[in-house]
Amino acid sequence: MDINLFDFYLPEELIAQKPCDKRDHSRLLAINYGNKTYEDRNFFNIVEYLKPGDVLVRNNTKVIPARLLGVKEKTGAHCELLLLKQLEGDNWECLTRPAKSLKVGARVDFGDGKLIAEVLEEKDEGIRIVKMHYQGIFLEVLDQLGKMPLPPYIAKQLCTNDRYQTVYAKYEGSAAAPTAGFHFTQELFEKIKTMGVEIIDVTLHIGLGTFRPVKVQDTKDHIMHSELYEITKESADKLNKAKANKQRIIAIGTTSVRTLEANYSKYGFFKPTKEETNIFIEPGYQYKVVDALITNFHLPKSTLIMLVSAFMDREFTLEIYKHAVEEKYRFFSFGDSMFIYGK
Repeated sequence: MDINLFDFYLPEELIAQKPCDKRDHSRLLAINYGNKTYEDRNFFNIVEYLKPGDVLVRNNTKVIPARLLGVKEKTGAHCELLLLKQLEGDNWECLTRPAKSLKVGARVDFGDGKLIAEVLEEKDEGIRIVKMHYQGIFLEVLDQLGKMPLPPYIAKQLCTNDRYQTVYAKYEGSAAAPTAGFHFTQELFEKIKTMGVEIIDVTLHIGLGTFRPVKVQDTKDHIMHSELYEITKESADKLNKAKANKQRIIAIGTTSVRTLEANYSKYGFFKPTKEETNIFIEPGYQYKVVDALITNFHLPKSTLIMLVSAFMDREFTLEIYKHAVEEKYRFFSFGDSMFIYGK
């Protein structure tokens, strides 16, 4: 499909620069894609759209301070690395800038020798494989020297890093947050549980597959980068039971969607596994397990708006986005939310 089919007008002032003061007080656009209706609400009203027997699936990945600023040994030139994925041992796949100066053998110091990255392999699109040299425990060193990897459209760092995490973040490994989960509080989850809604955790560590812009004219030429996901036996058993009982499976965020759909599409049931996926969901894809979706408002021409367009059709998605712009909803990572359901 032509990438321009997923474009829309977005005033810059609607790009949220900071999170809502209270997580669950962000706005909610509740969308019934079955009868093509929608209504403007607040996120704490989400409970009115849930019912006993529903299953909420959330991605419990935790963002690491993956942005590293350093200088090249010998030249002193400034460099930036974004840790994308841990490989074997202390080897990492990274997005680098400026990539042209980071050839095999180059070494970048991020803190007076406390952490040094040595380039082992050059890949396309500014990606490098590096080996990390450090003393002590890597994540502790990273906590000291790294910065939270906020998206480039957010101008200022946060006062506290916890607002770029969900309240249920557990397993470290992401270079970006599953932002649809930002709207939930522990109190809201407790209220939802008392309604008879089950909450199931999966894990997908977010990397380039989620946030890399689409740079091709035809979506069939877009290559999704793989990301690591895990579904435990406990979660798989619960999901298989929910599917068999025809319970409504509601995904919190596009990364939960991709985890569920990738696993079920591959095996025909939910299988406990820890593996990579590069599933690319665009119009024409037939959803197999996700019945409803909680998600934020995404970038024009992104794989994420394509995923939503596959869920409720492209024309209606663009109608929804036009309404959101007219009503001045807040967009992107710290923005407002949609609940998309059809039954």
